[in-house]
Amino acid sequence: MNFEGLDPGLAEYAPTMHSALDPVLDAHLNPSLLQNVELDPEGVAMEALPVQESVHIMEGVYSELHSVVAEVGVPVSVSHFDLHEEMLWVGSHGGHATSFFGPALERYSSFQVNGSYDIRQIQSLENGILFLTKNNLKYMARGGLIIFDYLLDESEDMHSLLLTDSSTLLVGGLQNHILEIDLNTVQETQKYAVEIPGVTIMRQTNRFFFCGHTSGKVSLRDLRSFKVEHEFDAFSGSLSDFDVHGNLLAACGFSSRLTGLACDRFLKVYDLRMMRAITPLQVHVDPAFLRFIPTYTSRLAIISQSGQCQFCEPTGLANPADIFHVNPVGPLLMTFDVSASKQALAFGDSEGCVHLWTDSPEPSFNPYSRETEFALPCLVDSLPPLDWSQDLLPLSLIPVPLTTDTLLSDWPAANSAPAPRRAPPVDAEILRTMKKVGFIGYAPNPRTRLRNQIPYRLKELDNEFDSFSQVTESPIGREEEPHLHMVSKKYRKVTIKYSKLGLEDFDFKHYNKTLFAGLEPHIPNAYCNCMIQVLYFLEPVRCLIQNHLCQKEFCLACELGFLFHMLDLSRGDPCQGSNFLRAFRTIPEASALGLILADSHEASGKGSLARLIQRWNCFILTQLHQDMQELEVPQAYRGAGGSSFCSSGDSVIGQLFSCEMENCSLCRCGSETVRASSTLLFTLSYPEGSNCDKTGKNYDFAQVLKRSICLEQNTQAWCDNCEKYQPTIQTRNIRHLPDILVINCEVNSSKEADFWRIQAEVTFKMAVKKYGGEISKNKEFALADRKELRSPEGLVLCPSIEELKNVWLPFSIRMKMTKNKGLDVCNWTDGNEWGPARAEEEHGVCVYDLMATVVHILDSRTGGSLVAHIKVGETYHQRKEGVTHQQWYLFNDFLIEPIDKHEAVQFDMNWKVPAILYYVKRNLNARYNLNIKNPIEASVLLAEASLARKQRKTHTTFIPLMLSEMPQVGDLVGLDAEFVTLNEEEAELRSDGTKSTIKPSQMSVARITCVRGQGPNEGIPFIDDYISTQEQVVDYLTQYSGIKPGDLDAKISSKHLTTLKSTYLKLRFLIDIGVKFVGHGLQKDFRVINLMVPKDQVLDTVYLFHMPRKRMISLRFLAWYFLDLKIQGETHDSIEDARTALQLYRKYLELSKSGTEPESFHKVLKALYEKGRKIDWKVPEPESQTSPKSKTWDGTMETGLDRL
Repeated sequence: MNFEGLDPGLAEYAPTMHSALDPVLDAHLNPSLLQNVELDPEGVAMEALPVQESVHIMEGVYSELHSVVAEVGVPVSVSHFDLHEEMLWVGSHGGHATSFFGPALERYSSFQVNGSYDIRQIQSLENGILFLTKNNLKYMARGGLIIFDYLLDESEDMHSLLLTDSSTLLVGGLQNHILEIDLNTVQETQKYAVEIPGVTIMRQTNRFFFCGHTSGKVSLRDLRSFKVEHEFDAFSGSLSDFDVHGNLLAACGFSSRLTGLACDRFLKVYDLRMMRAITPLQVHVDPAFLRFIPTYTSRLAIISQSGQCQFCEPTGLANPADIFHVNPVGPLLMTFDVSASKQALAFGDSEGCVHLWTDSPEPSFNPYSRETEFALPCLVDSLPPLDWSQDLLPLSLIPVPLTTDTLLSDWPAANSAPAPRRAPPVDAEILRTMKKVGFIGYAPNPRTRLRNQIPYRLKELDNEFDSFSQVTESPIGREEEPHLHMVSKKYRKVTIKYSKLGLEDFDFKHYNKTLFAGLEPHIPNAYCNCMIQVLYFLEPVRCLIQNHLCQKEFCLACELGFLFHMLDLSRGDPCQGSNFLRAFRTIPEASALGLILADSHEASGKGSLARLIQRWNCFILTQLHQDMQELEVPQAYRGAGGSSFCSSGDSVIGQLFSCEMENCSLCRCGSETVRASSTLLFTLSYPEGSNCDKTGKNYDFAQVLKRSICLEQNTQAWCDNCEKYQPTIQTRNIRHLPDILVINCEVNSSKEADFWRIQAEVTFKMAVKKYGGEISKNKEFALADRKELRSPEGLVLCPSIEELKNVWLPFSIRMKMTKNKGLDVCNWTDGNEWGPARAEEEHGVCVYDLMATVVHILDSRTGGSLVAHIKVGETYHQRKEGVTHQQWYLFNDFLIEPIDKHEAVQFDMNWKVPAILYYVKRNLNARYNLNIKNPIEASVLLAEASLARKQRKTHTTFIPLMLSEMPQVGDLVGLDAEFVTLNEEEAELRSDGTKSTIKPSQMSVARITCVRGQGPNEGIPFIDDYISTQEQVVDYLTQYSGIKPGDLDAKISSKHLTTLKSTYLKLRFLIDIGVKFVGHGLQKDFRVINLMVPKDQVLDTVYLFHMPRKRMISLRFLAWYFLDLKIQGETHDSIEDARTALQLYRKYLELSKSGTEPESFHKVLKALYEKGRKIDWKVPEPESQTSPKSKTWDGTMETGLDRL
């Protein structure tokens, strides 16, 4: 060891450390473990080893500062520097954990983690410490209290864990899988298969997960899918350790020799940019541990188990002079760790000793550590004992601190009120597994809560109080104290309260008094509702999408066109995008981008909705562009005229949104590379250092937008001339301006939010000065007391000062292409926002008007939501309301409300954060053909092949329509549909015994039957389609649907199996042609199929035979009562139900004389309800009840003579 330049006192330090030990040997341990340690006969436990006063630490050179005994004679298995506090954690082979505070290594806490196995890894979190043992994961507070104890399978042998984010953990070991555990729910959320078993080390960068295997290999895995992207075969024997920094991966391990495994003195180094090995690094010690210690350079610390440590550069040569020696008490070093600040190194040896090496006398373990809480001194020993059995014992014997301040409990009566604490809702798992015996329910305990303990969380209790309201309305409709909630009511997340009748008695008109259609939010991944509305209110996009039709089963453009058609037909009733979202979930790119949310994540608001919707915005534009480029579509699907837009290889989505760019890369050698590209949207790039600029420097939005479009940045790129990666200057210039300018705001952190806030404040001050106002130095402006800004003469210059607050975004921008391929952008305030584009007269000049803003609402109570401000154009008002004007609206799922235009650009960054902006060219609609040609032809009703492989002609249950039988306007069609359940209903049981539906069950159509309603073949089905589904079915509802497992599987089904899209086109054609559907309960059928049918085309027998304020009557009872038919015996059959509904409609026309005698029909209904009440609405057996046909329909009995 090189002692040059070190204090001579170091020479005496190591020997004295050995003699100062006075440990106690554990009775369960082998005495040979303490062969180098002398046991004190007194048996006094060693607390710490003091450092001699003469020890001197040189700045910049690692030297030993302190050594302590964690647990005498028990080898240290793992060490870890706390990432939040100035503490060092140590775990032992005996399952014991000990923490030391500060560089002096003062013992802070010590507790047993596991009594059977050693601690294999430690990970610090904000609220506690994670400990991993062989088959147990335990989360404990720093003082030793257990937060949770997660027991893994006994066959597991875990060795490593990796914290991927604040609440997700990966755990791996000697088995062929890696577990993903959610720390919030303490449940296993995913199990990833591992091709090479034995994952003992895991690391993570912003590109890959790195898994080190016992076989000597290192695999690189994708961050989202966990699939293997690359694999390095580092060592032939086994892997000892590896680390990753920047673009380098360094590994040490064992190689196979003739005599067995031998420690390899060559470190394998890999370049992650080219994914290949570079020159191995030969070191002078036997490497067992290695870590990158990037301070001034990317140094590597290589440690041997004998205590030798060497520093070297990963791409250089190892120098023997750089070796220093750690003096372990035991023969071997067992663990090694580096602090986050790189100022401290920790070593643990086989005799339970911990050594701290630092490069400064007063090191810190973290760059920014929070203050550590210490236990208060105990005062119990100084208090006199009290005998509580004595009634006259004076309580004044208990000392209390003397204070002159008001006690916390001294609340005035005016400010306090009794607040009863409501019982929490019953766990959904209990309700799902509960079995009822009479009125008592029994269910196994899911053990999600501690026994006899209820967490006291006020915010959650507030939400639980609201759920007990009997008013069937959304939380937005309840009155609340204005000071208790920052978010305005209309911006809060809206939810649907379900009753026994489902949605029938929910008042959607309370939230939407317009004729535009909202979208329901309860469907999985409905966070994109606001963006669907934005695309719908772009007139060229609306027309283009509805003209598109192709053969792909899951085409987002087709499904979006079907949804737009529903929004066109709706007169204020909400629609749902279930079919569109179903197709969206099947797109692999959507899953790869992380756009498919789990139900738990969506309900809790986990993740950033702003980032999510911006990724979705980019994805949907790209996907629509690709779908629209497929021009070769069969005539049967496209229609005679085809699409009125597509005339070239490029799609109209490309024509509307695409912007041609020129990317230039300039190397420092002078070589320049230019390539052309196109983009569908832009992302705002904010000025550097703007978060630190508190002086209020003004940036126009146009300046930031120009900087984002014409982006210039310095980056490493490949230079063909230099034949290596070189620093290059990359610039981007625009060649062609798009018709619709789409901007992702990228406000994903407090840095960008502060920038918007500062710019809004500066803009407000400038606006007030412009209109002649004076600004005081207080936080609030002096003009805030006045509602209007006035000139000295008293003339109103601005409508309201409130309209100027929190505004930085312009309503219009002007963009011009210059002759030298440059771009000029400026805010445009021509005073005539709705007028013609006068600037278009000049060549190359475009004026863009703000059309929509999508904002992220930050609400801690509901997890946040997404809403849109949209400027609805004249064509939409003309179709819906018959008026020609433009108006801004707020779209919050099914809540739609007109707003002032200034509200669309006001962003209070405390709760309303901009996410997406849409600007459109003036007179955009005049540039495109806006005619919609229905692409669905009658050929969709003709015969088609089944997807089922085993279907035979003998199993055919329907006869397709011939060309001569094509339905006409007003023709009757009997319809019935059967459904299966994809997700069970979520409900809670209130304390009064009533059930409240939180989320309805998710249904999927499984069978659709259409029956001829007239002609010689009346009653014969022409459609009987079983719908194939790729989603998991949780309940086939066979008793009610007649659908059996296997009927929807193309491999084994014997039914006429087809896709949902194929059957949907058939029903859409029937609706568009104007037929009238006859059925029972059609409202629910059309809702699940996701069809909007005009009310005059629906003849529903459930309403034809219904009296106001009375119960709905089942089809089975109506068929028995009026037709003397007994249907739905064991299961339901849609053909039978559709035929019965047609017969009931004929009977209705007969009894009501086609609606001319309502009074006589009312008597018939009255007799029907009386009969139903007598027999409890149950169809009797034939021998136990007189047939209903043996009486007249006014309720009087007929005799045989009367019938003659």
